[in-house]
Amino acid sequence: MIFRVIKTLVLTSALLLFASNVQAVSFVIEDIELEGLGRIEAGTVFTYLPIQVGDQFTDERSAEIVGALYDTGFFSDITLRRRGDVLIVVLVERPAISDITFDGNEDISDEDLTEALGSVEIARGRVFNRSVLERLEQELTQQYLARGKYSARIETKVTPLERNRVDITIDITEGEVATIKRVNVVGNQAFEEDELTADFASGIPAWWAFFSSRDQYSQEKLTGDLELLRTQYLDEGYLQFNIDSTQVAITPDKQDIYIGINIDEGEQYKVSDVQLAGTFIVPKNQLQRLLAIRPGDTFSRSRVIRTVDDITRRLGREGYAFVSINPIPEIDEASKEVSLTFFVDPGQRIYVRRINIFGNTTTSDEVYRRELRQIEGGWYDLTDIELSRLRVQRLAYVESVEVNTERVPGVNDMVDLNVSIRERLAGNFAIGAGYSQSQGLLFNLSVTQENFLGTGRRVGVRFDNSDFNTVYSISYTNPYYTIDGVSRGFNLNYSKTDASEANISDYNAEQLGADVVYGIPFSEYDTLQATGGYQNVSIDTTVNTADEIRDFLRDNGNAYNIYQLGGSLIHDTRNKTVFADRGNLQQLNLEVAVPGSDLEYYRADYSNQGYIPLTSSGLTLSLNGEVAYGNSFGGTTDLPFFEKYYGGGFGTVRGYAANSLGPRDSTVFNDPLGGNFRVISNIELLFPPPFTEEANNLRFGVFFDAGNVFADVGAFDTSEIRTSVGVSTSWITPVGALTFSLAQALNDQPGDETETFQFNIGTIF
Repeated sequence: MIFRVIKTLVLTSALLLFASNVQAVSFVIEDIELEGLGRIEAGTVFTYLPIQVGDQFTDERSAEIVGALYDTGFFSDITLRRRGDVLIVVLVERPAISDITFDGNEDISDEDLTEALGSVEIARGRVFNRSVLERLEQELTQQYLARGKYSARIETKVTPLERNRVDITIDITEGEVATIKRVNVVGNQAFEEDELTADFASGIPAWWAFFSSRDQYSQEKLTGDLELLRTQYLDEGYLQFNIDSTQVAITPDKQDIYIGINIDEGEQYKVSDVQLAGTFIVPKNQLQRLLAIRPGDTFSRSRVIRTVDDITRRLGREGYAFVSINPIPEIDEASKEVSLTFFVDPGQRIYVRRINIFGNTTTSDEVYRRELRQIEGGWYDLTDIELSRLRVQRLAYVESVEVNTERVPGVNDMVDLNVSIRERLAGNFAIGAGYSQSQGLLFNLSVTQENFLGTGRRVGVRFDNSDFNTVYSISYTNPYYTIDGVSRGFNLNYSKTDASEANISDYNAEQLGADVVYGIPFSEYDTLQATGGYQNVSIDTTVNTADEIRDFLRDNGNAYNIYQLGGSLIHDTRNKTVFADRGNLQQLNLEVAVPGSDLEYYRADYSNQGYIPLTSSGLTLSLNGEVAYGNSFGGTTDLPFFEKYYGGGFGTVRGYAANSLGPRDSTVFNDPLGGNFRVISNIELLFPPPFTEEANNLRFGVFFDAGNVFADVGAFDTSEIRTSVGVSTSWITPVGALTFSLAQALNDQPGDETETFQFNIGTIF
């Protein structure tokens, strides 16, 4: 409105000036001269002029000229004059914005404010218009309103400069964030208000949610809450549910917000009949088994959507990528019943022309393509596509994967698949650290490349020079030793161990070993690992070596050549190897020191870890259990002490010092001796950080751990199970994975070593 008034005034004044400077007669323009230009090039002006040399000039054309030039926004005044048959255009340029400065802003950075102003074409170097100030203040006010700061005030000051420029200073008083004090639902009869608003994004945060923004109002969040409310009622059969009105009130001091939602529940409807109609490219009875809603059920929109999704996925397995499933309801108002008909239109069978890989900055295409189960040239198979995405996602050096379908231009039955990959750092510089009263600080250092030179092969080098261990090891794994996915890996290691520094019974050991590992896939989720290896072990005693160890060495010697065979059955359905939030990992392991070795023994263990997603926002329940047992056979008297199981610390029972649980030796130090039998159980509620949307590299947990180590199976006693509770943090950083825990032992006994705070750097979990 203001712009139109100013434009009218300019046109009127220009015409009056023209009437006083130009005789009101027409003439043929011999030349056009421009006066008053500074920053703006003459060529730019001539581009906008609706008249040129040789044209007939009239009074009507003068208004056209002034209007066209004014519309450019470059000029604050335009005057037309005549000298003979020469048209003279006198221009007064608007000033340019030299600089924009902000004062008083803390919640929003200068960069974000500058970007917001740029979206409404207010920026350094642009033409300044007084009417711009109103838009500027409105835009910045909106930025603060979006953050719940309703008392924010914006004041602008314009300072003229030489060469027709201005500086704009923006003084901001941000004020305090207005918070929601109540969300009130009016008209509800079937459900309690707390039940309806429990999952709202708007409301009063829980007492423990210190970083929650739930009480900060935004129109977008409220719109989502209203849709959630509608879904709740439609899922319970209230087909005629309606939201009559919504009120958002703010107190005069602009600090407190009250939200009122007025609803009409309507009546609850039952399902009288469910039918399938349309074109069936698979037997109809197969699709009928996918119906999630049946006659007699209460109507539920989520079940209708699930039925549509399941039928779409089933037809997607047959190559029909663009299936249309249209559920049509017929409502009987008298009986309060609804009849549903699902019309099925499969469309054309679709073929995949190309699969394009994007985002692999360090990894070759082949590494990802060998994980794909959808093939180029084959028909579109939704199951294979989802499995392909899952297999790529489970690679340790992949953070996230998206697969998008794009139609091939000009072809009705072909698509391209675009696989967008976000890679995480494939190198892992790892430092392990821990502390206890008995062993002090321990450190280890290793460098692992999960994706060596972008080939997908794993190469690791480890050096450990702590008081406990001196370790040198090299490992190499090729996950695709054969084209069928058989993996092969090699490990070489040398170590010297002072066991007393590891919080276990005192002895010194020197070990040299090598092994080869083959991984043979049975299915997409099941793998058999076969291992063959050799170890040379020699043991030295000290003055503090326990009698239990001396007895073993007396009966079995103190230097051993050990030939090992091992096998593992692995069932892995996790969606990711790092920060999994759904799926299951089961492992059954058996390791045997075969007859002919200087020591003959075996170790077997079974572990099962499951991830159950509880909400779509990342709340996940992790359940883990482990049972491990080892013993000797042949002429060996017992499971070697250096192969026994230990408990306490990360991976077992947090809150107890590493390796401290289980049987103790007979020395005056009463050091942990290890045992032949171990039982571990962990329950952990995992959740993303509440103060950021980027949760791919950080998550928290609340856990309950239980377990212990026993001398043998016969010594197992449930009363000896140790338990603890606590909170944990896991964080993937450029130097590796960091895990922290604060734990409280619940039933520690005299002699137990407890630790409240524990941390580890470099462990992948």
